[in-house]
Amino acid sequence: MRTAVRLAGFAAGLALVFAAAWATGANVGPPPSTTAAPASAMAHDDAGGEAAGAGHGHEDGAGSEVESAGLTATAAGYTLVPQVTTFLPGAPAEFGFAITGSDGRPVTAFDVEHERQLHLIVVRRDTAGFQHLHPVLGPDGVWRVPLVLPAGGVYRAYADFVPTGGPHLVLGADLYAAGDFTPLPTAPSRVAQVDGYQVRLDGELVAGSPSQVFATITRDGAPVTDLEPYLGAFGHLVTLRRSDLVYLHVHPDGAAPAATDRAGPAIAFVADVPSSGEYRLYLDFQHAGAVHTAEFTVATRSGS
Repeated sequence: MRTAVRLAGFAAGLALVFAAAWATGANVGPPPSTTAAPASAMAHDDAGGEAAGAGHGHEDGAGSEVESAGLTATAAGYTLVPQVTTFLPGAPAEFGFAITGSDGRPVTAFDVEHERQLHLIVVRRDTAGFQHLHPVLGPDGVWRVPLVLPAGGVYRAYADFVPTGGPHLVLGADLYAAGDFTPLPTAPSRVAQVDGYQVRLDGELVAGSPSQVFATITRDGAPVTDLEPYLGAFGHLVTLRRSDLVYLHVHPDGAAPAATDRAGPAIAFVADVPSSGEYRLYLDFQHAGAVHTAEFTVATRSGS
């Protein structure tokens, strides 16, 4: 969808910011029910990878943009209808849901966006427990995916999709896991350690203005210059405004890289956040056949 966030040209970003530092290293239906029944497997991403959302450039089939941003379950005549909303914390279960049209019937025709017809993001309302999943659409019009809510709390589920002939939408619904939880402390953070990688985020978010930010990935102190394409991009960035969980997603503009293409260590983005405040950012990247997610907390600064 055409929106608040878009991925800047990778090569241009490196040339502007990282050429000197890395010149030698870079190459290039029914109402919700109560408790979900356990499923056979825990939630996990499929082999191909994931990610999508309101906030990246897209020419929708209707020729206009709908700013749903995950704050509502209904927009443009489409509604996200979960089959279950209550889960046992830590217990594998199946999450099923439908996207219904204005006639109340499940929609079964969707466009492919970044190698998937629908992308599902689940995160607790304190921004902990981020998951990026790919449900499977059944012949009955119900999407299903294994899901584990790891601890007690209220979670937000975002369905990111393009109904064929309709606009790009991100619809949201709350899910519940009974039990105590400790809210995630989120002091400002620009360096993330994940699975042996260090990811640093540079650049400033300026409310209401395009802002260039760069993620630089190293491992054991060495730049990672062979990042692999993941769902048609070298990186995907989900951004949540902490105050109300407005959802923005970054995807690349232009042609997708070939499966054999490699890049790194930096990924350049242009973010156009809608307002002042604190944002949580989740970067997905793939290296050595595995997808990793780095998390950051960044506050906007005042524009000039």
